[in-house]
This record gives sequence, C-alpha cells and structure tokens, in this order.
Amino acid sequence: MADFPVAILSLLISIALLSLSLPTLGSSGLYRSPKFPSRFLGKFSRSNPLGAPLYPYKIRYLDQDLDHFSFSGLPKFRQRYLINTQHWAGPHQQGPIFVYCGNEGDIEWFAANTGFIWEVAPRFRAMIVFPEHRYYGESMPYGSREEAYKNATTLAHLTAEQALADFAVLITDLKRNSSAQASPVVLFGGSYGGMLAAWMRLKYPHIAVGAFASSAPILQFEDVVPPETFYDIVSNDFRRESVSCFNAIRDSWNAIESEVQKANGLSYLTETFRFCRKLESADDLSDWLYSAYSYLAMADYPYPADFLMPMPGNPIKEVCRKIDNSPDGTSLLQRIFEGVSVYYNYTGTVECFDLDDDPHGMNGWDWQACTEMLMPLSFSNISMFPAYDYNYTAEEERCLESFHVKPRPTWITTEFGGHV
Repeated sequence: MADFPVAILSLLISIALLSLSLPTLGSSGLYRSPKFPSRFLGKFSRSNPLGAPLYPYKIRYLDQDLDHFSFSGLPKFRQRYLINTQHWAGPHQQGPIFVYCGNEGDIEWFAANTGFIWEVAPRFRAMIVFPEHRYYGESMPYGSREEAYKNATTLAHLTAEQALADFAVLITDLKRNSSAQASPVVLFGGSYGGMLAAWMRLKYPHIAVGAFASSAPILQFEDVVPPETFYDIVSNDFRRESVSCFNAIRDSWNAIESEVQKANGLSYLTETFRFCRKLESADDLSDWLYSAYSYLAMADYPYPADFLMPMPGNPIKEVCRKIDNSPDGTSLLQRIFEGVSVYYNYTGTVECFDLDDDPHGMNGWDWQACTEMLMPLSFSNISMFPAYDYNYTAEEERCLESFHVKPRPTWITTEFGGHV
C-alpha cells in the first residue's frame, strides 16, 4: 500500500464515497428461474416512455480478434464502443478513464441506464468509455447475429475470458492512440458487467487500478453460497411489503396447476394473462411469473425507472397494492395478473404478451449459462415459490438439447476463484 500512488488511492476512495450517495449501477437481470426459462422482458421495453436521460457520446469501432488465445487465423469482428471526452482532463494531466464493462445486451441500453458514471465523471475530469460485449448489440462476429448464433461452433468464442481480453485490448489501444498511457483506468459494471469488472481487475491488474462492481454475483457458483439464497431474498422483499401479498403469490402456483388439469385450462390461462399465442404448458406461465418477480426485486427502486421495463417507484409496493386491493370476487389468478402487470404493462399500452420477445438482444446469455456461467439456483420451502431443488442433471440435459454442449460447472471458480 505504501507504494500505491496517493493520487490514485484518493481517486478510488472518493468514487467509493460518492457511490454511497448516488443511484446504483443498473443491473441487467442476470438471474433466471431454477428451471432455466428464457428471458421475459416484454416488447414495450424497447421504448423510453419515462424519459431516462440520454447522455452524449460518440460511437466508435475497433477490429478485435475472435480468439485472443490462439493463432488460428479466425476472422476479426468489429467491437462497438461509446466514448465521451467532454470533461476529460487530458493525457498531460493524467485524466482518469472510466470504463463500463459491457453486459449481455446492447451497450447503448446500459449507457442510458448507468447514471452513476455520468454523474461522477465531471468531478474527476474523466473520460467515459462503454465497450460492448462481443456477441451482443452490434458487436457480432461473422457479420450478423444469425451467423454468430448459428451453432455451438460459431458461439464457441462467447466467453467471459474472451470478453475481458477484448476490453484489455481496447483500453490499451485507446490509451496509446490518446497518448494517455499514464492515465489511470477505473472499471465499473452492474450484474454480469460487475462480475466482469471485478474479474478484469483480478486478471489484468496492470490495465486498471480499481473496479466498482454493483450487484455482481461473483459467488453464485458451485457451492460457494446456498442455491436458495437469491430467491429467498426476492421472497423476503414481497413478504416485507405485505404478508397477504406474499401468501397470494405462494398460493397461485397451485391455482395454476389446478387450471391446467381442466379441459380448457391452458386456454383459460392464456386469456387471463393475455398472451399473444396459446400457452403450451404451465411451465411457460410459471417462468414468465418467476421472471417478473425476480426483476421487480432487482429493480425495486424508490424512484420511477425504465431500465428493464417502465415501472413506478417502489414497484413491489404497487404490485402488492394491486393484489391486495382487488375488488371482491376477483379470482386469485386475476389478482396475480393485475399485480405482475405493474412490471409487464405499467403504461397500459400492451395488448398482449409475447413469451419469445428479446428486445435488448440478450439471448446469447442462454449460451453462456449453458457453458461456463452455471449458477445453481433453487426455491426453498420458506420462499413464495414452489419448492424446487437445484438439479444439475436436468440443466445438462437442457443444454445438450439446446446447444449440444455440456456445461462446465466448476470452470468459473477455477478461472477466477471464489472458494476460501
């Protein structure tokens, strides 16, 4: 510590103190249900009805190696990145460079919802850079999303290690071209991006002097933490708001199963929850609900926000108000629908819901979750979800069916650590 530059130490401490008083970095909704559903963000999240701030930046591109760890001669791809030098002190004053580690989605989406960096950068006269994660947004290998996502061979280089190498190459190139080799780099990230920020600081300590990882589940692997932890926390968020709301959600799973047993049960559920096409199974509906409750807990901000979906401040309070205060005679499932509509349709403009929608281009995460990002999750008996034990065998079978690959459940802790 004695050899650590005082100016850099002061920079990191100052940013850390500011982080306690400013809005947190956005979380990308990294978690999924234990039964491995698709993401359900809903098509209305494409718009910006609540007026999230739009920040100024220039869009640039850098040609990157598809495989940083071999000499196989694979084609390069164009990595997009966003840059703002409006407040940068410049290389002669060693102005810092703030880099957000892009998540599993379009980088402009994250730039529009990561206000913390934009708010603190002027105070530190910092450059702001948002590099996009490979295989997301416009940073597609093989020229298009269709080609990049074609099969396990074309997806093979969608890994955290390759993404970190992209960031390292981009930062090094940017500093060299800006004559800013002496400028300190501080990494930022939320959710998976926060994991990348922490891991990059670990793997590339000569590239960055520090990292701020918000809502980064770096310990959600193997048996580092109990698999039921996340969904117990989600459940407690609802229980704290309203015990009756918690109980209604808990009872709804049996009500769904009861409907499915009826002759026209799936048709009734499709109509009740206003899906655009008929449900094929109760699991489709359950996964849709799991996702809503999880994202509500992760984005339960005290102010209106539209990072995942347009939502009011304290959205869980509003969900439970809808569930608890429904008119007499309202069925349990109708009350549940009214509650989750706070997440899926707060603006009231969506006529029906599409289970296959992926507005932010995050389907690549399904591949990552089937290869190295294997996060054991389960539902405990004290949660508001139906009890479910983590089943690696079922997850492996799903990945073999979807991508013809077997997950490597111990790779992340081998590569980045986690066990004491």
